[in-house]
Amino acid sequence: MQAVILAGGLGTRLGPLTGTVPKALIPVRGRPFVDYQLDLLKKSGIDDFVFCVGHLGENVQSHLGDGSTLGCSIRYSYDGPRLLGPAGALKHAEGLLENRFFVTYGDAYLRAPYGTLMDALVSSRRLGVMAVYRNQNRFGKSDIVVEGGEVVRYDKKNRVDGMDWINYGVTALMKEALVLIPEGDFCDEETFYGSMIERKELLAFEVKERFYEIGTPTSLSEFEAFVAKRI
Repeated sequence: MQAVILAGGLGTRLGPLTGTVPKALIPVRGRPFVDYQLDLLKKSGIDDFVFCVGHLGENVQSHLGDGSTLGCSIRYSYDGPRLLGPAGALKHAEGLLENRFFVTYGDAYLRAPYGTLMDALVSSRRLGVMAVYRNQNRFGKSDIVVEGGEVVRYDKKNRVDGMDWINYGVTALMKEALVLIPEGDFCDEETFYGSMIERKELLAFEVKERFYEIGTPTSLSEFEAFVAKRI
């Protein structure tokens, strides 16, 4: 299985921590975060990775290489001189992608049943299946409305009734979904997924394990505490 890891963000919410180190390489109890992430994904049966990188992306490539020493394949897609946004970066990497793949984030540690999620995509005959978590504003603001097994609203800014769910952080996609992303332009994930929602092409897949991420000092501390309990 293949996973695209969106790791091109500036990491501004982490302040000085990301001035010279990309989020993916922030140390957590002596190891770069990306090492924990790849360990988890490899154990889940994913052995082909495409990193979409921008800010300090060469540092990520220098650390991971082509993946051969890690027992996997790793390739890189660089944004270029202007940021493309999460969906724009995904479109930019299109030539490296298989017909079916996961897309996730370079600051996320997600204990999802990846094989089952991919099976759900195959059997659905839809363009995408998004992992969702019944968050109810516990770990950040909930941003998803689910009805009848479909994602019917995804909005990070505007709160509406029924928004009890949150984007867990990983979606299984068919490559043909990328036709909905404009070539060479900035495109955020809400616009991309919104286009899929309009076409009733985005199903929801509930994950019960809470997610971890390191996008803020608070969430980084939470992940460090999680790691400490497992050592």
